[in-house]
Amino acid sequence: MARVELTRHLFAFFPDLEGRALDVPGDTVADVVRGVEALAPGFAFYVCDERGRLRQHVNIFVGEERVSDRHGLTDPVGPDSRVLILQALSGG
Repeated sequence: MARVELTRHLFAFFPDLEGRALDVPGDTVADVVRGVEALAPGFAFYVCDERGRLRQHVNIFVGEERVSDRHGLTDPVGPDSRVLILQALSGG
């Protein structure tokens, strides 16, 4: 199972995930996002648009590599992968 890590501010929107080990099964990034969605309904739509594409200000890394398929999330995820999901913060 992949170990999913979220940036801290995402816990404000999904407090049930804070402090939990997020180990989810999946062979692709899309599978991992669905796995987190099962733990926290609404998560998938928060990071992906209505077509399942990664939102503009969201990045996902598998290990040290940023996902290359932002539209289908087909990047492979190994059983011992670290998946980091983060959202850029902006402001003036």
